[in-house]
Amino acid sequence: MKLVIHPAVEAERLQRIAAAAGSMQVVNAASADEAVAALADAEAFFGKITPPLLARASRLRWVQSPTASLEHYIFPELVAHPCVLTNMRGLFSDVIAEQVFGYILCFARNLHLYIRNQLAARWAPVGGEEQRVSFTTGPGVVTAIDRAHRPLADATLGIVGLGSIGGAVARLGLAFGMKVVAVDPVRTEAPEGVSELWKPERLPDLLAASDYVVIAAPHTPATQQLFRRPQFRQMKRSAYLINVGRGAIVHLADLTAALQAGEMAGAGLDVFEVEPLPPGHPLWSLPNVILTPHVAGYSPQIAARHLDLLLDNIGRFVRGEPLRNVVDKERWF
Repeated sequence: MKLVIHPAVEAERLQRIAAAAGSMQVVNAASADEAVAALADAEAFFGKITPPLLARASRLRWVQSPTASLEHYIFPELVAHPCVLTNMRGLFSDVIAEQVFGYILCFARNLHLYIRNQLAARWAPVGGEEQRVSFTTGPGVVTAIDRAHRPLADATLGIVGLGSIGGAVARLGLAFGMKVVAVDPVRTEAPEGVSELWKPERLPDLLAASDYVVIAAPHTPATQQLFRRPQFRQMKRSAYLINVGRGAIVHLADLTAALQAGEMAGAGLDVFEVEPLPPGHPLWSLPNVILTPHVAGYSPQIAARHLDLLLDNIGRFVRGEPLRNVVDKERWF
């Protein structure tokens, strides 16, 4: 058997790949021409497959994508090809869930506003300084400052896409005492603690119920521009939208209009329809929006997990065992 790698990997990873491959030949193709030639009799491929490469692969049985997302990877010939496609999902779940709760905690405690105030040397509690409890009376009544700083245990967390990332977000939500509801096209049983697990058709119910709506779904034909103005209007006006899935899921102009109209409380965005987000885009100046430059999946731990998954699947392929992370090519996940 033969495994072709393209683009080529560095020597350290190649050594470990070769060890996992055992008797299977490994070709670390530095150029597309070298990859095309090597694929003529190869059974396995790791890297960025393209239509010209696939056209030369008469014996190909397995393709390992180097990424979790597949909207940039899938093409019609690959969908039609009998090879098995696997991806790198599951590597980023805890890291991205932590970023999600960074947004949520900022919104719940107004940290995004206080950071702006700090830069301006402005002392201004949300709710108004005049609402501050005095040392003589203590916190005997609920004030506007109290109401502006919301406990997570009183909130509902709605998760769109209860895969590995959505599941990790749910676990953190439960740890904070939140009520958790979710929609997912595949899962049929709610994990322990999740109050409701609905099919995607129940998205309006999730939007109406949630104080924080987290998009953790992949970009697929079914999720392309899933969130437009009608969906934002189904949310509570006090709710926040958080997108760590894919930018193409949220129609950015509609989101901007909804935020400007006060149809939701705010948004935390790590992914965008257009990246980088243009400097003149109005989202940059909205005080109730947190923007991060597509960094939610970054961590020193990810590269080692990436290699471990690749090595595990290489070993499984050589031994004829079921592969991890098999993709439904028509659904892109």
